[in-house]
Amino acid sequence: MTTPGAGALSRSAVPSESRPRADASATASKSMQPVAVRVSDLRKRYETIEAVRGISFEIHQGEVFGLLGPNGAGKTSTISMLSTQMRPTAGDATVFDHSVTSDVVAVRRVIGVVPQDLALYPKLTAAENMRFFGRMYQVPKHELEKRLDELLGLVGLDTRRDEYVSNFSGGMKRRLNIAVSLVHEPKLILFDEPTVGVDPQSREHIFTIVSRLRAGGAAILYTTHYMEEAERCNQIAFISKGQILEIGQPADLRNQVTGKLLEVECRPLMKASHYFQKIPDVTGITVYGTTLHLNVKEEASVQSAVLRVAKEQQIEIISIKPIAASLEDVFATLTEPEK
Repeated sequence: MTTPGAGALSRSAVPSESRPRADASATASKSMQPVAVRVSDLRKRYETIEAVRGISFEIHQGEVFGLLGPNGAGKTSTISMLSTQMRPTAGDATVFDHSVTSDVVAVRRVIGVVPQDLALYPKLTAAENMRFFGRMYQVPKHELEKRLDELLGLVGLDTRRDEYVSNFSGGMKRRLNIAVSLVHEPKLILFDEPTVGVDPQSREHIFTIVSRLRAGGAAILYTTHYMEEAERCNQIAFISKGQILEIGQPADLRNQVTGKLLEVECRPLMKASHYFQKIPDVTGITVYGTTLHLNVKEEASVQSAVLRVAKEQQIEIISIKPIAASLEDVFATLTEPEK
């Protein structure tokens, strides 16, 4: 089976060489940190569709936990249940020992939600939006003004505080949305694909905000379908069709990819994919733009077979070389049926 990479997990515009990796020391010591979130056999059914199918995981304080999967995998439904916006069909989760099913008010006091859809008032200024939501969370007035200054500075909007949100770019609105979600100093922040549709500069700014929140001791659940964003998480859970396939640190997950990988640049691409997947030592193929990633048992024999098949089928080989596994290759391997 050929897995189209762009349709499963996407590559963002951040160059790989500039991406900071997860803090290894923080990851190594996470087991020493208190558990912020404990999810136990959580399920959500919509009539005949089971969107979340019995998932379980833990998030520790000071950890960025990435929920990585394609659109429709169950990420937003999971966020909705953890934020108490939606009641689980079965199972439960605790947020700092408060149940999302039986202690809703206590959970809402300690969480901040950054949703996919903007929750802002365009006819108010950035500062007025902050004050409005601060009053909703009953933040004392003197404390609210202090928090307003700190948070607008954190998201890089301190010089735009008195401008109307209707004049903001999409990236600026996303950043203000984050500031609003932090106004009551939550201990758990739920980011639901916060960089979708924003420019690279704003995306990088959001990454910086997440890193600072983690360094400050917050627990963070970050859903995404961009593999570059997942690389920044301390832990990743691959989710597909409502089920968690694997959980681990990014480097460990990449190292678990069985066999080796060959990158083949060729054309016509789909014809090549059709014939190359029939080669005995090819265990999986993923499409990446104008190239194919072949998961193989033995590099030399497959390279020879690829060249032979290409010649027989009039497929042009531009380049062929071994490569290291990416998180998208991990996902393709986890979802690839046995031949």
